[in-house]
Amino acid sequence: MPGRHVTDHQMRLFMKLRHSEGVAIASAKAGFSAATGHRLAAGAVLPSRRKASRGRRRPDPLVDIFDAEIVPMLEAAPALRAIAIYEEMRRRHPDLPSGIRRTIERRVRAWRAEHGPEREVIFRQTHAPGRLALSDFTDCGDLGVTIAGVALAHRLYHFRLAWSGFAHAHVILGGESYVALAQGLQNALWALGGAPVEHRSDSLSAAFRNLTADARGDLTLRYDALCAHYGMAPTRNNRGVAHENGAIESAHGHLKAAIRDTLLMRGVRDFDDVAAYRRFIDELVAARNRRVATRIDAERLHLQPLPGARTADYEEVIVTVTSSGGFTLRKVFYTVPSRLIGHRLRARLYDDRLDLFIGGTALMTLPRGRATASGKHGHVVDYRHVIHSLRRKPMALLGLVYRDALFPRPVYARTFERLCAALPERTACRTMVELLALAHERACEATLAVILDQCIADDVLPDLAELRGRFAPDPATLPVVTVRLAPLASYDVLLTGAAA
Repeated sequence: MPGRHVTDHQMRLFMKLRHSEGVAIASAKAGFSAATGHRLAAGAVLPSRRKASRGRRRPDPLVDIFDAEIVPMLEAAPALRAIAIYEEMRRRHPDLPSGIRRTIERRVRAWRAEHGPEREVIFRQTHAPGRLALSDFTDCGDLGVTIAGVALAHRLYHFRLAWSGFAHAHVILGGESYVALAQGLQNALWALGGAPVEHRSDSLSAAFRNLTADARGDLTLRYDALCAHYGMAPTRNNRGVAHENGAIESAHGHLKAAIRDTLLMRGVRDFDDVAAYRRFIDELVAARNRRVATRIDAERLHLQPLPGARTADYEEVIVTVTSSGGFTLRKVFYTVPSRLIGHRLRARLYDDRLDLFIGGTALMTLPRGRATASGKHGHVVDYRHVIHSLRRKPMALLGLVYRDALFPRPVYARTFERLCAALPERTACRTMVELLALAHERACEATLAVILDQCIADDVLPDLAELRGRFAPDPATLPVVTVRLAPLASYDVLLTGAAA
Protein backbone atom coordinates (compact mmCIF):
# COMPACT_ATOMS: atom_id res chain seq x y z
CA MET A 1 0.00 0.00 0.00
CA PRO A 2 1.28 3.56 -0.70
CA GLY A 3 3.12 5.04 2.24
CA ARG A 4 3.74 1.67 3.98
CA HIS A 5 7.05 -0.16 4.19
CA VAL A 6 7.31 -3.78 3.05
CA THR A 7 7.80 -6.13 6.02
CA ASP A 8 9.96 -9.26 6.25
CA HIS A 9 6.79 -11.41 6.35
CA GLN A 10 5.53 -9.90 3.08
CA MET A 11 8.95 -10.37 1.51
CA ARG A 12 9.10 -14.08 2.45
CA LEU A 13 5.55 -14.67 1.22
CA PHE A 14 6.33 -12.96 -2.08
CA MET A 15 9.55 -14.96 -2.61
CA LYS A 16 7.66 -18.20 -1.94
CA LEU A 17 4.74 -17.40 -4.26
CA ARG A 18 6.79 -16.12 -7.17
CA HIS A 19 8.07 -19.64 -7.85
CA SER A 20 4.57 -20.84 -8.71
CA GLU A 21 2.86 -17.53 -9.64
CA GLY A 22 3.83 -14.59 -11.74
CA VAL A 23 5.36 -11.50 -10.16
CA ALA A 24 2.11 -9.55 -10.49
CA ILE A 25 -0.02 -12.22 -8.78
CA ALA A 26 2.58 -12.89 -6.09
CA SER A 27 2.83 -9.15 -5.38
CA ALA A 28 -0.92 -8.83 -5.07
CA LYS A 29 -1.15 -11.75 -2.65
CA ALA A 30 1.72 -10.32 -0.62
CA GLY A 31 -0.02 -6.95 -0.38
CA PHE A 32 2.01 -4.59 -2.54
CA SER A 33 2.16 -3.43 -6.14
CA ALA A 34 3.62 -5.26 -9.14
CA ALA A 35 6.24 -2.53 -9.52
CA THR A 36 7.43 -3.19 -5.96
CA GLY A 37 7.46 -6.92 -6.73
CA HIS A 38 9.77 -6.44 -9.74
CA ARG A 39 12.04 -4.23 -7.64
CA LEU A 40 12.23 -6.83 -4.83
CA ALA A 41 12.79 -9.67 -7.28
CA ALA A 42 15.85 -7.88 -8.61
CA GLY A 43 17.43 -7.69 -5.16
CA ALA A 44 16.07 -10.35 -2.82
CA VAL A 45 17.17 -8.92 0.52
CA LEU A 46 14.93 -8.84 3.58
CA PRO A 47 13.95 -5.29 4.56
CA SER A 48 15.37 -5.74 8.05
CA ARG A 49 18.83 -6.54 6.61
CA ARG A 50 19.09 -3.55 4.33
CA LYS A 51 21.26 -0.57 5.04
CA ALA A 52 19.84 2.07 7.32
CA SER A 53 18.24 5.01 5.53
CA ARG A 54 20.57 7.86 4.83
CA GLY A 55 20.54 10.88 7.11
CA ARG A 56 20.41 14.56 6.25
CA ARG A 57 22.47 15.67 3.30
CA ARG A 58 22.32 19.33 4.33
CA PRO A 59 23.06 20.87 7.72
CA ASP A 60 20.02 21.61 9.87
CA PRO A 61 19.57 25.44 9.93
CA LEU A 62 17.53 25.24 13.16
CA VAL A 63 19.78 22.92 15.12
CA ASP A 64 21.01 25.69 17.43
CA ILE A 65 17.84 27.73 17.85
CA PHE A 66 14.79 25.45 17.78
CA ASP A 67 15.14 23.92 21.27
CA ALA A 68 16.90 26.95 22.70
CA GLU A 69 14.64 29.73 21.40
CA ILE A 70 11.60 28.50 19.49
CA VAL A 71 10.38 25.88 21.97
CA PRO A 72 10.37 28.34 24.92
CA MET A 73 8.34 30.75 22.78
CA LEU A 74 5.78 28.02 21.99
CA GLU A 75 5.56 26.97 25.63
CA ALA A 76 4.96 30.56 26.74
CA ALA A 77 2.43 31.32 23.97
CA PRO A 78 0.99 28.11 22.44
CA ALA A 79 -1.20 30.08 19.99
CA LEU A 80 1.79 31.86 18.44
CA ARG A 81 1.75 31.54 14.65
CA ALA A 82 4.65 29.97 12.80
CA ILE A 83 5.00 33.00 10.53
CA ALA A 84 5.51 35.24 13.58
CA ILE A 85 8.22 32.89 14.86
CA TYR A 86 9.89 32.94 11.45
CA GLU A 87 9.96 36.74 11.34
CA GLU A 88 11.31 36.92 14.88
CA MET A 89 14.09 34.42 14.14
CA ARG A 90 15.05 36.38 11.02
CA ARG A 91 15.23 39.50 13.15
CA ARG A 92 17.37 37.84 15.81
CA HIS A 93 19.58 35.97 13.34
CA PRO A 94 19.98 37.97 10.12
CA ASP A 95 22.30 35.33 8.72
CA LEU A 96 19.53 32.70 8.57
CA PRO A 97 18.49 31.87 4.99
CA SER A 98 15.09 33.20 3.87
CA GLY A 99 13.98 29.73 2.69
CA ILE A 100 13.55 28.27 6.18
CA ARG A 101 9.94 29.40 6.60
CA ARG A 102 8.49 26.03 5.56
CA THR A 103 11.02 24.24 7.74
CA ILE A 104 9.91 26.25 10.77
CA GLU A 105 6.24 25.61 9.96
CA ARG A 106 6.81 21.83 9.74
CA ARG A 107 8.84 21.75 12.97
CA VAL A 108 6.26 23.84 14.85
CA ARG A 109 3.43 21.63 13.59
CA ALA A 110 5.32 18.48 14.64
CA TRP A 111 6.13 19.97 18.08
CA ARG A 112 2.47 20.90 18.65
CA ALA A 113 1.35 17.40 17.68
CA GLU A 114 3.58 15.96 20.40
CA HIS A 115 3.68 18.68 23.08
CA GLY A 116 0.91 21.15 22.22
CA PRO A 117 -2.27 21.78 24.21
CA GLU A 118 -5.35 19.63 23.90
CA ARG A 119 -7.75 20.76 21.17
CA GLU A 120 -11.54 20.82 21.12
CA VAL A 121 -13.14 17.64 19.85
CA ILE A 122 -16.24 17.78 17.66
CA PHE A 123 -18.68 14.95 18.39
CA ARG A 124 -20.60 13.82 15.32
CA GLN A 125 -24.29 13.28 16.02
CA THR A 126 -26.97 10.97 14.70
CA HIS A 127 -30.37 12.55 14.08
CA ALA A 128 -33.78 10.94 14.37
CA PRO A 129 -36.50 11.87 11.85
CA GLY A 130 -38.83 14.63 13.02
CA ARG A 131 -36.55 15.54 15.89
CA LEU A 132 -34.42 18.61 15.06
CA ALA A 133 -34.79 21.68 12.85
CA LEU A 134 -32.29 24.52 12.68
CA SER A 135 -32.57 28.18 11.71
CA ASP A 136 -29.90 30.70 10.86
CA PHE A 137 -29.30 33.83 8.81
CA THR A 138 -26.64 34.28 6.15
CA ASP A 139 -25.50 37.51 4.53
CA CYS A 140 -26.00 37.54 0.74
CA GLY A 141 -24.71 40.99 -0.11
CA ASP A 142 -21.80 39.41 -1.99
CA LEU A 143 -24.16 37.77 -4.53
CA GLY A 144 -24.39 41.05 -6.45
CA VAL A 145 -28.19 40.94 -6.80
CA THR A 146 -29.85 44.18 -7.94
CA ILE A 147 -33.47 45.30 -7.98
CA ALA A 148 -34.26 47.58 -10.95
CA GLY A 149 -30.57 48.38 -11.14
CA VAL A 150 -30.10 49.15 -7.43
CA ALA A 151 -27.89 46.85 -5.34
CA LEU A 152 -29.91 44.80 -2.84
CA ALA A 153 -28.32 44.47 0.60
CA HIS A 154 -30.09 41.48 2.09
CA ARG A 155 -29.86 38.29 4.09
CA LEU A 156 -31.45 34.90 3.74
CA TYR A 157 -33.31 33.24 6.58
CA HIS A 158 -32.40 29.57 6.20
CA PHE A 159 -34.40 26.71 7.77
CA ARG A 160 -33.37 23.08 7.54
CA LEU A 161 -34.41 19.69 8.92
CA ALA A 162 -31.35 17.84 10.18
CA TRP A 163 -32.49 14.34 9.13
CA SER A 164 -34.04 14.73 5.68
CA GLY A 165 -32.35 17.94 4.57
CA PHE A 166 -35.61 19.79 3.82
CA ALA A 167 -34.73 23.45 3.34
CA HIS A 168 -36.57 26.73 3.17
CA ALA A 169 -35.12 30.17 2.46
CA HIS A 170 -36.71 33.59 2.82
CA VAL A 171 -35.26 36.92 1.66
CA ILE A 172 -34.75 39.29 4.60
CA LEU A 173 -34.28 42.99 3.89
CA GLY A 174 -33.34 44.01 7.43
CA GLY A 175 -31.27 42.45 10.18
CA GLU A 176 -31.51 39.28 12.24
CA SER A 177 -34.59 40.37 14.16
CA TYR A 178 -37.31 38.45 15.94
CA VAL A 179 -39.78 39.53 13.24
CA ALA A 180 -37.56 38.06 10.53
CA LEU A 181 -37.16 34.81 12.49
CA ALA A 182 -40.89 34.51 13.25
CA GLN A 183 -41.92 35.18 9.65
CA GLY A 184 -39.32 32.88 8.09
CA LEU A 185 -39.84 30.07 10.60
CA GLN A 186 -43.61 30.05 10.22
CA ASN A 187 -43.36 30.16 6.42
CA ALA A 188 -41.06 27.14 6.57
CA LEU A 189 -43.28 25.14 8.93
CA TRP A 190 -46.44 25.74 6.90
CA ALA A 191 -44.63 24.88 3.68
CA LEU A 192 -43.40 21.68 5.35
CA GLY A 193 -46.80 20.79 6.78
CA GLY A 194 -45.63 19.91 10.28
CA ALA A 195 -43.38 20.89 13.16
CA PRO A 196 -40.34 19.07 14.60
CA VAL A 197 -39.82 18.35 18.28
CA GLU A 198 -36.90 20.76 18.71
CA HIS A 199 -35.91 24.02 17.04
CA ARG A 200 -32.39 25.41 17.36
CA SER A 201 -31.25 28.94 16.56
CA ASP A 202 -27.97 30.78 16.96
CA SER A 203 -29.17 33.01 19.82
CA LEU A 204 -30.18 35.73 17.35
CA SER A 205 -26.83 37.41 17.94
CA ALA A 206 -27.67 40.52 15.90
CA ALA A 207 -31.07 40.87 17.56
CA PHE A 208 -29.62 40.57 21.06
CA ARG A 209 -26.71 42.96 20.45
CA ASN A 210 -26.92 46.31 22.27
CA LEU A 211 -30.13 45.37 24.07
CA THR A 212 -30.73 45.91 27.75
CA ALA A 213 -31.29 42.94 30.05
CA ASP A 214 -35.05 43.59 30.09
CA ALA A 215 -35.21 43.80 26.30
CA ARG A 216 -33.23 40.58 25.93
CA GLY A 217 -35.57 38.88 28.38
CA ASP A 218 -38.62 40.09 26.45
CA LEU A 219 -37.14 38.82 23.18
CA THR A 220 -36.42 35.44 24.77
CA LEU A 221 -39.99 35.18 26.05
CA ARG A 222 -41.40 35.96 22.61
CA TYR A 223 -39.17 33.36 20.95
CA ASP A 224 -40.12 30.77 23.56
CA ALA A 225 -43.81 31.57 23.04
CA LEU A 226 -43.40 31.20 19.26
CA CYS A 227 -41.90 27.73 19.68
CA ALA A 228 -44.55 26.76 22.23
CA HIS A 229 -47.29 27.67 19.75
CA TYR A 230 -45.95 24.93 17.45
CA GLY A 231 -45.06 22.50 20.24
CA MET A 232 -41.29 22.80 19.67
CA ALA A 233 -38.62 22.90 22.35
CA PRO A 234 -36.50 26.04 21.80
CA THR A 235 -32.73 25.58 22.04
CA ARG A 236 -29.76 27.77 21.18
CA ASN A 237 -26.15 27.02 20.44
CA ASN A 238 -23.40 28.73 22.41
CA ARG A 239 -22.58 32.11 20.97
CA GLY A 240 -19.57 32.02 18.68
CA VAL A 241 -19.49 28.20 18.46
CA ALA A 242 -20.63 27.73 14.86
CA HIS A 243 -20.03 23.98 14.64
CA GLU A 244 -22.86 23.40 17.14
CA ASN A 245 -25.11 24.49 14.28
CA GLY A 246 -23.12 22.51 11.76
CA ALA A 247 -26.17 20.93 10.14
CA ILE A 248 -27.13 24.35 8.77
CA GLU A 249 -23.86 26.32 8.83
CA SER A 250 -22.34 24.03 6.22
CA ALA A 251 -25.59 24.13 4.22
CA HIS A 252 -25.25 27.93 3.96
CA GLY A 253 -22.26 27.56 1.70
CA HIS A 254 -23.95 24.98 -0.54
CA LEU A 255 -27.10 27.11 -0.88
CA LYS A 256 -25.20 30.30 -1.70
CA ALA A 257 -23.04 28.42 -4.20
CA ALA A 258 -26.19 27.10 -5.90
CA ILE A 259 -27.67 30.62 -6.02
CA ARG A 260 -24.42 31.98 -7.46
CA ASP A 261 -24.33 29.25 -10.14
CA THR A 262 -27.98 29.80 -11.08
CA LEU A 263 -27.43 33.55 -11.37
CA LEU A 264 -24.49 32.92 -13.67
CA MET A 265 -26.57 30.63 -15.88
CA ARG A 266 -29.39 33.18 -15.81
CA GLY A 267 -26.99 35.70 -17.30
CA VAL A 268 -28.20 38.74 -15.33
CA ARG A 269 -28.43 39.42 -11.62
CA ASP A 270 -31.09 42.11 -11.90
CA PHE A 271 -34.75 41.56 -10.96
CA ASP A 272 -37.78 43.76 -11.52
CA ASP A 273 -38.71 43.80 -7.84
CA VAL A 274 -38.12 41.99 -4.56
CA ALA A 275 -41.12 39.73 -5.19
CA ALA A 276 -39.50 38.45 -8.40
CA TYR A 277 -36.25 37.73 -6.55
CA ARG A 278 -38.16 35.88 -3.83
CA ARG A 279 -39.84 33.70 -6.47
CA PHE A 280 -36.39 32.96 -7.88
CA ILE A 281 -35.15 31.80 -4.46
CA ASP A 282 -38.31 29.75 -3.82
CA GLU A 283 -37.97 27.94 -7.16
CA LEU A 284 -34.29 27.19 -6.56
CA VAL A 285 -34.87 25.82 -3.05
CA ALA A 286 -37.86 23.77 -4.23
CA ALA A 287 -35.68 22.17 -6.92
CA ARG A 288 -33.08 21.25 -4.30
CA ASN A 289 -35.79 19.76 -2.06
CA ARG A 290 -36.98 17.53 -4.91
CA ARG A 291 -33.62 15.74 -4.80
CA VAL A 292 -34.40 14.44 -1.30
CA ALA A 293 -38.18 14.21 -1.72
CA THR A 294 -38.27 10.57 -0.54
CA ARG A 295 -36.53 11.39 2.75
CA ILE A 296 -38.71 14.49 3.25
CA ASP A 297 -41.88 12.43 2.76
CA ALA A 298 -40.57 9.86 5.23
CA GLU A 299 -39.78 12.54 7.84
CA ARG A 300 -43.19 14.19 7.47
CA LEU A 301 -44.70 11.09 9.09
CA HIS A 302 -42.77 11.90 12.29
CA LEU A 303 -43.63 15.62 12.47
CA GLN A 304 -46.12 17.14 14.88
CA PRO A 305 -49.36 18.51 13.40
CA LEU A 306 -49.56 22.27 12.92
CA PRO A 307 -51.87 24.41 15.07
CA GLY A 308 -55.06 25.87 13.65
CA ALA A 309 -53.48 29.22 12.70
CA ARG A 310 -50.21 31.10 12.60
CA THR A 311 -49.13 33.24 15.52
CA ALA A 312 -48.05 36.87 15.30
CA ASP A 313 -44.96 37.42 13.20
CA TYR A 314 -44.80 41.17 13.74
CA GLU A 315 -44.05 43.74 16.41
CA GLU A 316 -46.78 46.18 17.40
CA VAL A 317 -45.91 49.77 18.34
CA ILE A 318 -48.07 52.82 19.10
CA VAL A 319 -47.00 55.96 17.20
CA THR A 320 -48.29 59.54 17.17
CA VAL A 321 -48.59 61.51 13.95
CA THR A 322 -46.90 64.88 14.44
CA SER A 323 -47.46 68.24 12.77
CA SER A 324 -44.76 67.25 10.25
CA GLY A 325 -47.32 64.98 8.65
CA GLY A 326 -45.81 61.72 9.81
CA PHE A 327 -44.16 59.79 12.63
CA THR A 328 -40.70 58.50 13.47
CA LEU A 329 -40.20 54.81 14.23
CA ARG A 330 -36.84 53.04 14.66
CA LYS A 331 -34.95 56.11 13.36
CA VAL A 332 -37.09 56.29 10.20
CA PHE A 333 -39.58 59.06 9.40
CA TYR A 334 -42.79 57.95 7.63
CA THR A 335 -45.34 60.28 6.07
CA VAL A 336 -49.10 59.65 6.25
CA PRO A 337 -52.13 61.67 5.07
CA SER A 338 -52.23 64.97 6.94
CA ARG A 339 -55.76 64.29 8.22
CA LEU A 340 -54.13 61.87 10.69
CA ILE A 341 -52.07 64.59 12.43
CA GLY A 342 -52.56 64.29 16.18
CA HIS A 343 -53.89 60.72 16.03
CA ARG A 344 -52.29 57.72 17.69
CA LEU A 345 -51.84 54.79 15.33
CA ARG A 346 -50.99 51.14 15.87
CA ALA A 347 -48.11 50.10 13.64
CA ARG A 348 -47.38 46.44 12.98
CA LEU A 349 -43.75 46.04 11.96
CA TYR A 350 -42.89 43.30 9.52
CA ASP A 351 -39.52 42.78 7.91
CA ASP A 352 -40.54 44.55 4.69
CA ARG A 353 -43.60 46.64 5.56
CA LEU A 354 -45.66 48.50 8.18
CA ASP A 355 -49.40 47.96 8.56
CA LEU A 356 -51.11 50.96 10.15
CA PHE A 357 -54.36 50.83 12.14
CA ILE A 358 -56.49 53.44 13.86
CA GLY A 359 -58.39 51.58 16.52
CA GLY A 360 -59.40 48.34 14.84
CA THR A 361 -59.60 49.81 11.35
CA ALA A 362 -56.81 49.11 8.88
CA LEU A 363 -55.55 52.32 7.27
CA MET A 364 -52.70 51.56 4.91
CA THR A 365 -49.50 49.64 4.35
CA LEU A 366 -46.15 51.42 4.06
CA PRO A 367 -42.83 49.96 2.91
CA ARG A 368 -40.43 49.35 5.80
CA GLY A 369 -37.57 51.84 5.94
CA ARG A 370 -34.26 51.60 7.75
CA ALA A 371 -31.67 54.00 9.04
CA THR A 372 -28.54 54.49 6.97
CA ALA A 373 -25.32 52.63 7.70
CA SER A 374 -23.85 55.82 9.20
CA GLY A 375 -26.69 55.98 11.75
CA LYS A 376 -28.58 58.87 10.17
CA HIS A 377 -32.35 58.79 10.09
CA GLY A 378 -34.03 57.24 7.09
CA HIS A 379 -37.14 58.54 5.35
CA VAL A 380 -40.11 56.81 3.74
CA VAL A 381 -42.01 59.66 2.05
CA ASP A 382 -44.99 59.68 -0.29
CA TYR A 383 -45.23 63.07 -1.99
CA ARG A 384 -49.00 62.61 -2.34
CA HIS A 385 -49.34 62.97 1.44
CA VAL A 386 -47.79 66.47 1.55
CA ILE A 387 -48.18 67.97 -1.92
CA HIS A 388 -51.34 69.94 -1.00
CA SER A 389 -49.48 71.77 1.78
CA LEU A 390 -46.29 72.09 -0.25
CA ARG A 391 -48.18 73.96 -2.98
CA ARG A 392 -49.01 76.64 -0.42
CA LYS A 393 -45.37 76.77 0.77
CA PRO A 394 -43.24 75.87 -2.26
CA MET A 395 -40.05 77.43 -0.84
CA ALA A 396 -40.11 74.75 1.86
CA LEU A 397 -38.84 72.34 -0.79
CA LEU A 398 -35.45 74.05 -0.91
CA GLY A 399 -34.31 73.04 2.55
CA LEU A 400 -36.64 70.13 3.22
CA VAL A 401 -35.05 67.48 5.43
CA TYR A 402 -36.47 64.61 3.43
CA ARG A 403 -36.31 66.28 0.01
CA ASP A 404 -34.31 63.46 -1.60
CA ALA A 405 -36.91 60.91 -0.47
CA LEU A 406 -39.79 63.15 -1.61
CA PHE A 407 -39.11 62.70 -5.32
CA PRO A 408 -40.87 59.55 -6.57
CA ARG A 409 -38.24 58.83 -9.26
CA PRO A 410 -34.60 59.87 -9.77
CA VAL A 411 -35.48 61.91 -12.87
CA TYR A 412 -37.56 64.28 -10.71
CA ALA A 413 -34.54 64.97 -8.51
CA ARG A 414 -32.36 65.66 -11.57
CA THR A 415 -35.02 67.98 -12.95
CA PHE A 416 -35.05 69.99 -9.73
CA GLU A 417 -31.26 70.33 -9.84
CA ARG A 418 -31.48 71.73 -13.38
CA LEU A 419 -34.30 74.09 -12.40
CA CYS A 420 -32.26 75.44 -9.46
CA ALA A 421 -29.25 75.97 -11.73
CA ALA A 422 -31.23 77.84 -14.42
CA LEU A 423 -33.95 79.72 -12.51
CA PRO A 424 -34.27 81.80 -9.33
CA GLU A 425 -34.83 79.68 -6.23
CA ARG A 426 -38.45 80.72 -5.76
CA THR A 427 -39.36 80.02 -9.40
CA ALA A 428 -37.49 76.70 -9.38
CA CYS A 429 -39.25 75.52 -6.22
CA ARG A 430 -42.68 76.59 -7.47
CA THR A 431 -42.16 74.88 -10.82
CA MET A 432 -40.98 71.64 -9.20
CA VAL A 433 -43.88 71.58 -6.76
CA GLU A 434 -46.33 72.12 -9.63
CA LEU A 435 -44.75 69.24 -11.53
CA LEU A 436 -45.26 66.98 -8.52
CA ALA A 437 -48.84 68.20 -8.15
CA LEU A 438 -49.43 67.51 -11.85
CA ALA A 439 -48.09 63.96 -11.45
CA HIS A 440 -50.46 63.41 -8.52
CA GLU A 441 -53.63 65.07 -9.78
CA ARG A 442 -53.47 63.75 -13.36
CA ALA A 443 -52.14 60.28 -12.30
CA CYS A 444 -49.29 60.60 -14.79
CA GLU A 445 -46.19 60.07 -12.64
CA ALA A 446 -44.57 57.48 -14.93
CA THR A 447 -45.46 59.22 -18.19
CA LEU A 448 -44.30 62.57 -16.85
CA ALA A 449 -41.02 60.99 -15.78
CA VAL A 450 -40.38 59.90 -19.38
CA ILE A 451 -41.05 63.45 -20.62
CA LEU A 452 -38.76 64.98 -18.01
CA ASP A 453 -36.03 62.52 -18.95
CA GLN A 454 -36.35 63.61 -22.57
CA CYS A 455 -36.14 67.27 -21.51
CA ILE A 456 -32.86 66.53 -19.78
CA ALA A 457 -31.57 64.73 -22.86
CA ASP A 458 -32.57 67.71 -25.05
CA ASP A 459 -31.11 70.17 -22.52
CA VAL A 460 -34.37 72.11 -22.17
CA LEU A 461 -36.46 73.02 -19.14
CA PRO A 462 -39.96 71.54 -18.82
CA ASP A 463 -42.78 73.81 -19.99
CA LEU A 464 -45.38 73.66 -17.23
CA ALA A 465 -48.19 75.16 -19.33
CA GLU A 466 -47.56 72.75 -22.19
CA LEU A 467 -47.50 69.79 -19.83
CA ARG A 468 -50.79 70.82 -18.25
CA GLY A 469 -52.34 70.98 -21.68
CA ARG A 470 -50.96 67.57 -22.59
CA PHE A 471 -52.46 65.94 -19.52
CA ALA A 472 -55.83 67.76 -19.83
CA PRO A 473 -58.50 68.02 -18.73
CA ASP A 474 -57.85 69.76 -15.47
CA PRO A 475 -60.09 68.23 -12.78
CA ALA A 476 -60.89 71.75 -11.56
CA THR A 477 -62.35 72.72 -14.96
CA LEU A 478 -64.64 69.74 -15.41
CA PRO A 479 -68.34 70.72 -15.66
CA VAL A 480 -70.62 70.14 -12.73
CA VAL A 481 -73.30 67.63 -13.61
CA THR A 482 -76.54 67.94 -11.67
CA VAL A 483 -78.73 64.88 -11.58
CA ARG A 484 -82.41 65.47 -10.86
CA LEU A 485 -84.13 62.49 -9.31
CA ALA A 486 -87.70 61.73 -10.36
CA PRO A 487 -90.35 61.63 -7.60
CA LEU A 488 -91.18 58.17 -6.37
CA ALA A 489 -94.90 58.71 -7.13
CA SER A 490 -94.12 58.62 -10.85
CA TYR A 491 -93.32 54.91 -10.51
CA ASP A 492 -96.98 54.31 -9.55
CA VAL A 493 -98.02 55.62 -12.97
CA LEU A 494 -95.65 53.18 -14.63
CA LEU A 495 -97.03 50.30 -12.57
CA THR A 496 -100.65 51.31 -13.31
CA GLY A 497 -99.91 51.49 -17.00
CA ALA A 498 -98.27 48.07 -16.89
CA ALA A 499 -101.32 46.60 -15.13
CA ALA A 500 -103.70 48.06 -17.71
